[in-house]
Amino acid sequence: MSRDENGWAATWTASPQMPGAGFEPNWSEAGFADQTLRQTVRLSIGGEALRIRLSNRYGTTPLRVAGLSAALPVGVGGAAVKPETVHAVTVGGDSGFVIPAGEDVSSDGVALGTEAFDAVTVTMYLAEPSGPATCHAQSLATTYRGSGDRRADDDGAAFTETSGSWYLLSGIDVAAERGDGDRSSDRNRIGGDRSGGIVVLGDSLTDGTGGTPDTDQRFTNLLARRLAASGRPRAVLNQGIGGNRVTIDSAGLGERTPVRLGLDVLPQPGADTVVILAGINDIGISELAEDSPFPVLDPYTEVSAEEVITGHRDMIRRAHAAGLRAVGATLLPIRGSAYSTPRSEAERETINTWIRESQEYDAVIDLARAMGDALDPAHDSGDHLHLSDAGYRAMAAAVDLNLL
Repeated sequence: MSRDENGWAATWTASPQMPGAGFEPNWSEAGFADQTLRQTVRLSIGGEALRIRLSNRYGTTPLRVAGLSAALPVGVGGAAVKPETVHAVTVGGDSGFVIPAGEDVSSDGVALGTEAFDAVTVTMYLAEPSGPATCHAQSLATTYRGSGDRRADDDGAAFTETSGSWYLLSGIDVAAERGDGDRSSDRNRIGGDRSGGIVVLGDSLTDGTGGTPDTDQRFTNLLARRLAASGRPRAVLNQGIGGNRVTIDSAGLGERTPVRLGLDVLPQPGADTVVILAGINDIGISELAEDSPFPVLDPYTEVSAEEVITGHRDMIRRAHAAGLRAVGATLLPIRGSAYSTPRSEAERETINTWIRESQEYDAVIDLARAMGDALDPAHDSGDHLHLSDAGYRAMAAAVDLNLL
């Protein structure tokens, strides 16, 4: 598997977002003071050590972290961790550290071994007021909060508050054991050669909206499992933001995807491929001038298929300039949803035809043809736009792994 110059490779990621309510209330605008956060995430590949990445990208003041730890959780769900696996995490050798406003930080390495698809629990104590906190609005996973310093608590009983967002945590990287020789040819414990990581850049369909929380049924989780089962395990990194668009920057829905490619894709250690699944919100929100689902988060803006295609070309150019392979995914069906009008259906077909036929992408994953003109009821979460767990499984199953 490809790694950065220091031997690290990303195994889990989430796109940082500005503090805000998102699609449901969260804790980001109020921030934290004398509170402990406990967040559990699912890795896509394992290793002999890990490091944690935190983001203060959208903070307006320095973020003071009083303490950080990593552990393996007890079972599925809940805030309990296995006490024998708890490891203190430092930055620059210090257990307490400061992240300047607008910046990210990577921790020192931690000798906590993991296997592919293990869950890792990150516990963070914020003694001083954090101010509004960088977050990821839709985690589809439960974050726990307790009062005071609860880093040493392993039973989870003190974590009495919950949220459906992630906070400050933006990535976990893994490294192989020191002295393992050629890291580029190391093997996952479940067997098979590993290649570079795959970053999926997109919107709510990448983020997993419509799936069951705390079950890791996102497209990216399921694609990683398919790759591993085929004997070709690779990290699959989720950089989806609900409502995100190719052409419009938004405080609530994230910077446009060409900007996020530079922020959220190119810096990922060990990644060599980006899959781009983006554009449905551009043409869909364009149909909702009178009844936008995002009236607080984002104003109505009309966008054409040609503008979306221009954005895709920009992303291909940026990816190639950075040495990444660019894979385009066609836009999924919207028939029956609030996004669907004769104009948006025509715009979607124009974009998909360009993705399929322009030969500008290095490869194409034709999700549109695989999922049909309209979502199968079994694949529909209920709004005719977002997928159910079965829909995300069908989406992952539609990928020809040889294209990756």
